[in-house]
Amino acid sequence: MSLPHIAVLDDEPDITQLLANYLQSQGFRVTQLSTGRTLLDLMPADPPQLVLLDLGLPGEDGFAIARQLREHWHCGLVIVTGRGDSIDKVVGLEIGADDYVTKPFDLRELLARIKAVLRRLAPAPVQAPATSAPTAAAPATPAGSKDARLRFAGWELDPAARRLLDANGTEVTLTTGEFDLLHVFARHAGRVLSRDFLLEQTRGREAGPFDRTIDVQVGRLRRKLDDNADEPQIIKAVRGAGYLFVPSVTVVV
Repeated sequence: MSLPHIAVLDDEPDITQLLANYLQSQGFRVTQLSTGRTLLDLMPADPPQLVLLDLGLPGEDGFAIARQLREHWHCGLVIVTGRGDSIDKVVGLEIGADDYVTKPFDLRELLARIKAVLRRLAPAPVQAPATSAPTAAAPATPAGSKDARLRFAGWELDPAARRLLDANGTEVTLTTGEFDLLHVFARHAGRVLSRDFLLEQTRGREAGPFDRTIDVQVGRLRRKLDDNADEPQIIKAVRGAGYLFVPSVTVVV
């Protein structure tokens, strides 16, 4: 089995070498890069499963590089940068980064975040259908199996393939975090879900006490689902409580 491939883009050679040495010792294949152009050239030839991207590249817009990655490739994206301003973090997450880590960082924590993104990115294993009839103890949500394909409001969500299809069967690209959040919503349709619950379901222990990831991702999901943010019909905010996934959800047999 080939080693998971990680691309490290940073203009400081000491940083890329440090990360390469550490990640290689943890069982990853690492490509060290110093410019956005070399990363974009690498993507079609030897696409990595995950990119560690520094925003502070001389003469380059790190956010623009992140946008190009999200528009054209499906890979994990973790921004690793010295820019710790909350606005930069929000912009990075809005663009579609799966995580945002500020320098200086702890190598072990960064490794844990990388592994968490890769786990969320990996397709769910396909399970054989159950042969026994469902019992009264089955979950109330229509999506009893986590691999079940779900339909709602003209959309179809396929957890096994990690794809979202519109009414015409066209795939709409979602980031890892967006897909996980939408899956949680669809499996709990009709219930008000707190931000803490959503964070726990999608990010687990990685979430901090003031994490705004859910609000950012809800905004992106609304745009991709053509859900008017002023009068949303799919994901509604419930003041002081969280979010409600409104449409009815059916399992695709």
